[in-house]
This record gives sequence, C-alpha cells and structure tokens, in this order.
Amino acid sequence: MILHNLIRDNFVSMSKSQKKMATYVLDHPRDIALCSAAELGGRIGISESTVIRFSYSLGFSGYVELQKRMREHFFINEPTTSPYQHTEIELSQEDSFHKQVMEKDRQSILTTMDQIDAASYYAAVQRLSKAKAIYVLGLRTSYPAANWLSFSLGLVKENVHFIRPDTEDVIRTVSQMNSNSVVIIISFHRYLKETLQIAELVKKQKAYVIGISDSMLAPIHEFSDVLFPVFSQNKSTFDAVAPLFSFMNAIVSGLIVEQKDAFKNRQIMYQSIPSHFLFESTDEDS
Repeated sequence: MILHNLIRDNFVSMSKSQKKMATYVLDHPRDIALCSAAELGGRIGISESTVIRFSYSLGFSGYVELQKRMREHFFINEPTTSPYQHTEIELSQEDSFHKQVMEKDRQSILTTMDQIDAASYYAAVQRLSKAKAIYVLGLRTSYPAANWLSFSLGLVKENVHFIRPDTEDVIRTVSQMNSNSVVIIISFHRYLKETLQIAELVKKQKAYVIGISDSMLAPIHEFSDVLFPVFSQNKSTFDAVAPLFSFMNAIVSGLIVEQKDAFKNRQIMYQSIPSHFLFESTDEDS
C-alpha cells in the first residue's frame, strides 16, 4: 500500500505527534477512510491540526485528499469482504469457537495481503533466487517460524542456514556473509535487543536483509533493505501466526517458481535416497 511507503520515507522528519499518528494508521489504515480529521485525532489523542499537518508531510494537499485516496483504495479496489464488514458479524455470531478464531485469522491474512507491496515481494524473491547463501534468524516467539522458513527454503536451494545463537558462534556465522548473502530476520513485538544487535552486524557485512515484522516502523526497519509488515491486531506473535506463515509460504512458493528446474532436480535427488526406515509407508506410497 502506498501509505506504508510514504510514512517510511517521511517518518524521520515528522514531529513527535505526527509519528504517533503514523504508528497508529499503519495498524488502522481504514480509519482514515472512515473518520473525519477531528474523529481520527480524538482516537489517537492528537489535535485535528496535527492530523492535517500529517497529511501535508506525506505530500497531500490536506486530509481530504489523503482520505479520498484511502477510500478509493479500500472501497473500490479492495474486495467487499473487508475486515470492517465482518466485525459485527463476528461479534454477534453464535458459532463454534474454532470458527471464530479461524475467521479472525482469515481476516488477518487479508489485511496482510493488502499491506505487502508487490514490487518489494518480487525484489525479495529475486534476491533469494540469486543469493549464494541464505540465512534465517528469529528468536524466542519468532524461533518456530524462522525454523520452518529455513527448512522450507532449504528444500528449494542449497546453502540455507538457520542462525541459532544458543548453539553456534554468531560472530563466526556473520563473518561468512557478504553482498551475495541474503538474511531474513523475523522480529515481532516485544522486539529483542539480541535480534537487532545481530541485524546490525549483518548489515555491516553488506548482506541483503529482508525484514519481517508487525510494523513498517518496527526497530528492524533500520537494518532492512526491504521490510514486510505482517498484521497483528494486538501486537502479539500469537495473533500474527496465520498471516506470518501464509506470507512465508508465499516467499517459498515464489522461490520455487524462480528455481523450478533446480527445485525439480533437488526433489528427484531427495526421493532417490532410500528412506523407508524413516517413514511409515501408506497405500498411496505403493
């Protein structure tokens, strides 16, 4: 979405109050389309004039123009099944709990789809395809996602590494990186200092950094060449699980398309290795 790019490009020059609004609207962009400047300012805790100056800082003639652009985006380009249209239905529906949870996940995936910039996604997949080495980092609650992503990427390409500070010398691992390396870093609120410290070291090695976080303004943005925001309603990794894994699957799928011949050869090689003693056979295998 254009709003995310404009905020990221202009965030440093914003006032403290404007930065407060920027952080809010990245998580609630539809509020611009639905609220007046005064209403939006009241929700955020800033003045109406700050809302208008925020619009100026992004290059718009005023809040009316910004609102018009957002309304065009959400109510013309977006499918009718938007999260706002389903909110009341979710709350009033007396249905199985698992359906309510999964519906919430579906809406989070739809919101994340809208937030991902297609050009940035394609650029990231291209860099992964051309990379001589790929590294994946995610600590604490981000650890399972990073583990899955490194394993899946390793099925497509050689030389994929899962960074594990608890069992390896991170300095040695980072020292092997260069401009032909791509490092994917997953960092969610609360943002671990260790993740950011490693990211800073990685950046000094001139590696290409793909950040995945819950906001375009998350601390990892400072070290990312490209940053992908995954929607998390309550700034919780639990809320982000569904859209996070869906987006990571999109990355793996994009790489498979780029590496289709190499991937096919790797699959043939993988299947040629005797593994009957590792897996239980089924009727479909015979």
